[in-house]
Amino acid sequence: MNIVLIIGIMWHIYILKCSDGSLYTGITTDISRRIIEHNSSPKGAKYTRGRRPVKLVYKENLENKSEASKREIVIKNMSKFEKLKLINLWI
Repeated sequence: MNIVLIIGIMWHIYILKCSDGSLYTGITTDISRRIIEHNSSPKGAKYTRGRRPVKLVYKENLENKSEASKREIVIKNMSKFEKLKLINLWI
């Protein structure tokens, strides 16, 4: 009997603090790569390209893209104060 394990790709929701103090929220499967892109590549979000350098201040791991997207919407709808409270819980 052969057993096949299917390992799903882990998705991450993250918040970056930009050089101007603003916060950027996104999702990815590879946080390290994405932060490098935000800081030094044209593949970084248009929003962060003019606000470099950015720093990771929060992340959550989620099971799939759907869950990550849903959580991203929730976080993006938070006030900056609420986001800062969330970040402080993570630190």
